[in-house]
Order: sequence, then structure tokens, then C-alpha cells
Amino acid sequence: MFQLGGQKCSFLFCLGISIIVVSFIYFKTRIPTEPKNPQLFGCRNFSNDCKAFLPSLNTAAQWYRRDCQVENHILKNNLQCSDLIRDLHFITRPLSREEEDYPLAFIVTIHKDLEMFVRTLRAIYMPQNVYCIHIDAKAPWEYKVAVRRLVRCFENIFISSQSETVAYGGFSRLQADVNCMKDLVRSKTDWKKVVNLCGQDFPIKSNLELVQYMQSNQWRDKNLTPGVKQPAHIRYRTEFQHKEIVGSHIIRKGGNWKKDPPPDNLQIYFGTAYYALTRAFVDFVLKSPIALNLLRWSRDTYSPDEHYWVTLNHLKDAPGSRIDGGWEGDIRAIKWRDQEGITHPGCKGYYLRDICIFGMGDIGWIINKFSMFANKFESNANPEALDCLEQWHRSKVLSQANIPLQPSWFLATTSIFSNSTTSNSTTVM
Repeated sequence: MFQLGGQKCSFLFCLGISIIVVSFIYFKTRIPTEPKNPQLFGCRNFSNDCKAFLPSLNTAAQWYRRDCQVENHILKNNLQCSDLIRDLHFITRPLSREEEDYPLAFIVTIHKDLEMFVRTLRAIYMPQNVYCIHIDAKAPWEYKVAVRRLVRCFENIFISSQSETVAYGGFSRLQADVNCMKDLVRSKTDWKKVVNLCGQDFPIKSNLELVQYMQSNQWRDKNLTPGVKQPAHIRYRTEFQHKEIVGSHIIRKGGNWKKDPPPDNLQIYFGTAYYALTRAFVDFVLKSPIALNLLRWSRDTYSPDEHYWVTLNHLKDAPGSRIDGGWEGDIRAIKWRDQEGITHPGCKGYYLRDICIFGMGDIGWIINKFSMFANKFESNANPEALDCLEQWHRSKVLSQANIPLQPSWFLATTSIFSNSTTSNSTTVM
């Protein structure tokens, strides 16, 4: 009997050990770990030029992006949303009470470069905010499917209910923003201000810094729509009728067809198409007869988004207006070709339609501008510049957080090699 009991104990002991071993092997294979050598996955290491902006970058380590194939993550048919959000490093909790109490709305108009869109979106994404994505109606079907597949994973991101076929300089570009505004006012999120972006923008300020900037004494309850009275050399845009070639470009109608004067005796202003607008001002835009009259009148003007917002913002009765405002409000860091040597030292990437597509040599200038956003980037043009700015921005965002950080929120790994015969150690940064 005693011998039988001993055999029973031995069997149970062996069974317990077996269960522990099997469980360890199972969970070991189920829990994702950092790759021992990120190079095996095609991740490029950061340029040495990044060291000037990333002090933690040192010669003892090789730094790599963690996500080398952003598009592939989205295009995987069976990828769960929780995995996609983790693998693309989206921040999943408000990082401070200050940001949580001041949610923002974003309008993002896109038509190409899926990777650039994803990297911009995750840089501006916070779970307390709300995001309206306008996809150009002429964008490829595969592109639309990919964007929708990403958006479905977030309750606070949605596709605009009405899509425009956008032409550069056309009324369609203004209408796209108005469409998103109509959707945003129906959102359950109590957003305070709305910011518009295009697919080639990238943030310079963190979400916390945006909130603090918009609540500063200068901009509290005010709209940011920089601009001045329409200069003489710009007046042709609104004095003559123009025609929009759908999805292509704008031409002036033949015969020098002049337009009627602006409605309601409005003084037309000229400024930036980018803004940060109060919710009350958005309600004014959507409901005021003056705003609606100006919208209709602007249909056959050239680049109406560069006069519409700033003109309304100089009306005394418009909420948050700045009647005496000028170019105040640092919305965008842009290098225009004709401003070289005046406002900037030149483009270190290359000019496209007289706007600089930023290169690595532009990053220091961008960071020191203290603007809200920088424009323009392309994911396939000078990718190391975008890598560097993205890592700089995410490091700043996480350093300002008032909550414990999640490992998936980090964008890079660093691999330290002790010698040629020992394996390297990999950590997230």
C-alpha cells in the first residue's frame, strides 16, 4: 500500500512537471518577442545624421525602425485589429489629463502614399481625439480598401460620408473640408478645435503641445487662420470666373468673364488653406447665411480655400474671429522656392511645384521652426529624413506622458553587439 502511494506521488509529480514544461513551450511560442537581428526583417537603421536630433543615438548601438512594411500590416487579410494597432505602434491611452480634457478633431485629405498616411496618422493619433479621413474619389480602389481596413479598427476614426474628386486649386478641395465638418459636428466626441491636414504633412508639435498652444492666451477661443487683405497680384483669383477640370486642374474661363462682387459686401482676404478652428466657428460656417453665400460665390474662384476661411475669420460676428489679425499663428513649416534666402536657407531635398520635399538636411530647420506641422514629405523620397523626424517626435511625445508607457508605443529597436561571437541584445526605444 505504501509502495502504491509512492508510485502515485511519483506519477503526479512527473505529470505536473510535464504540464509546466508543455505550458512554458506553448506560451513561449505564443508571446511575441523582439527579433534578435532586426536586419533580417529588412529594417533600415537610422542615418548617422539623426544623432544631432536624437541624443540617445550612440555608436555602441545600431538603431532600427520596428515596422519595415507598414502597408503589409494593413493588407494582411486575417490580421486582428488588436494586432494591427499594436504592430503599427498606435498610442492607445490618453497621455495626460490635460489632453484628455481638450480633445481635438482632425480632417485629413488623402489620395496617395499609404505609408505616409499611416505614419502621419499614428503620429497625431490619440484615443480622446476624433479623425475624419477624406479619400479623394479618384484614388485607386486598392488604396481606398486599405485605408478603410485600417480605419475600421478605430472607433474615433471614420471616412468622410461624401467624397470629392479633388483638383489642385479647385473648389473641390474646399468642399472636402466642409464635408468632413458636417460629419464632425455629429460626432459624440466633444472636440474643442478642428485642424486640417493633407497626406504629406507631419507633426512637429506633440498632441500635448498642440493643446497647450491652442489654449494659450493668444489663441484661447480664437481661430488660427493666418492671412491679410487680398493683395493686388492675387485678385484675379476672385475677380474672374474659373472652371474646374474634374480631378485635374483649374483654368480661367475664356472671354475674361468677370465675377459679381463678393456677397454681403465682404472684404476678401488671402491666407493659408490650413487652420485650427473653434467648434463654434465651424457651426457658423455650416449655418450662417453669410458663410453659405460666400461658399456658393467661391465655386468658380481659384483656390478658394486660401480666401474662404480667412475672410470669414475677419468678420466681427464670427465666433473666435480676429478682425485685426494678420499672419500670426505658426501653422506650417514650408520651404517655398521663391522664399529661399528670405525665410529659409534653401531646400536640402528637392523642389516639386515650388515646394520643398524635405531631405535630411532640412530636419534641423523644421525642428527649430516650432510650427504645428511640416509640409511636404514623401515616404519614398529621402526616407531617412522622415525616419529621423518621426523618431524625434515620438520620443518627445512619450517623454511628456504622465502615465506608464506601453512597449508597443515605441517606434525603434536598438541592438547592442558585445563582440562577433556573442548574440546581440535588443530593446525598444
